[in-house]
Amino acid sequence: MAHIDYFFSVFSPWTYLGGPRFAEITARHGASVTWKPLDLLALFDRTGGTRPAARHPNRMAYRAQELARWKARLGMALEQPAIYPPNPAPASYAIIAAQKAGGGDLPGLVQDILAATWVEGRDIGQDEVIREKLERNGFDPKLAMTGLFDGAITYEKNLEEAADRGVFGAPFWIVRETDQRFWGQDRLDFLDEHLGSL
Repeated sequence: MAHIDYFFSVFSPWTYLGGPRFAEITARHGASVTWKPLDLLALFDRTGGTRPAARHPNRMAYRAQELARWKARLGMALEQPAIYPPNPAPASYAIIAAQKAGGGDLPGLVQDILAATWVEGRDIGQDEVIREKLERNGFDPKLAMTGLFDGAITYEKNLEEAADRGVFGAPFWIVRETDQRFWGQDRLDFLDEHLGSL
């Protein structure tokens, strides 16, 4: 059975758009996943990327068109949030704590947090939003607070690991057994094919 290390950002629209298909692919192939939320903007700084706020208007205009195209193609709700980017750390810490605790729906939690930004227009930096999403997906809402210390340490380690292993954007998947890397929700078909070949 393949194992995937999944590096992602809790505020990336591309992570949101790819979430349901990634869950379906891993379930179909019986692949296990380690979820590794990270500081995407810091990763850009480390790996030669440009933060969205500093990108040329041409690039941002194209990004907006691509988001609209994928929203229509996938039939998923998606609206530009009023608060962007939100503070990703608290939600990332909660995901890390939930993964460690187990017992709930971790893919559902991640997608729910992403949807809070891209569908509900809510601020995922707020504790009440995080607690609600934890509880809704079968986790103790207190993890929003009790997981802060371990979450902060792991969050930083995820960034270091990502930079060391060739990650430069999100969503980004690495199949451990083969070190095959896949960047972007538009590469999920390749990930699917690769898992089917193992």
